[in-house]
Amino acid sequence: TPSHCVALANAAPGLRYLHRASLPQVARETVFLHYIAHASFLIRSHGGLNLVTDYTGFTGTLPLIPDVVTMNHAHDSHWTAAPDPAIPHVLPGWGPFGEGIDHRLDLGEVLVRNVSTDIRSAFAGVEPRGNSIFVFEMAGLCIGHLGHLHHAPDAEQYAALGRLDVVMAPVDGGLTLDLPTMIAVLKRLRASVVIPMHWFSEFALNDFLAGMADSFTVVDLEGPALTLSRDTLPGRPTVMVLRPAYLRRDD
Repeated sequence: TPSHCVALANAAPGLRYLHRASLPQVARETVFLHYIAHASFLIRSHGGLNLVTDYTGFTGTLPLIPDVVTMNHAHDSHWTAAPDPAIPHVLPGWGPFGEGIDHRLDLGEVLVRNVSTDIRSAFAGVEPRGNSIFVFEMAGLCIGHLGHLHHAPDAEQYAALGRLDVVMAPVDGGLTLDLPTMIAVLKRLRASVVIPMHWFSEFALNDFLAGMADSFTVVDLEGPALTLSRDTLPGRPTVMVLRPAYLRRDD
């Protein structure tokens, strides 16, 4: 099923993918998400493609060479300078200072693209286009990862993102966006599913949930993973709370 974002990922005839042991097989037209830690998620497709966001080089004790990793460099907890050379596609969310970077990686059943945003630099200045919002189009869904977002998107950036079905959003309330601004961004995006990330305490998480409760249903899934499909998206926008857990080898 093609997505309904601005860009469309076309099926690649003849491609075959191997399923890796110890990771779940994913039904057709379905996406598997696992919250690993901090701002890092495993996104797994029906064909067995494994994508990891804000990759730091460590995902747990389960041996895993992702097919795609994305990174942002606001802090070292969102990237690694030495990704495994066996990873086929390493996508940094930044380019030369102030220039940003543009990605459009089409793997047939998955399209990965980015929208550049600014970040605060280490010396309290601003690095234009130094962060990326990555968008994953797969199984008819548009999944957005806001990265280390430091400002509300402008009209052009909202247009480039398109209609997002699922959003992973940093809700720490300080290191990224303040909570009122983040909540306003998410209410404007109005994705069917919001997954909070980058929270450092239950207090910060609960403050965020309280601010979203007037417009979103809040569900605590009490675990690290969920599966999503276009047909089973909630009828009312919903915040789905995942509890991070590293990927572990089966005992």
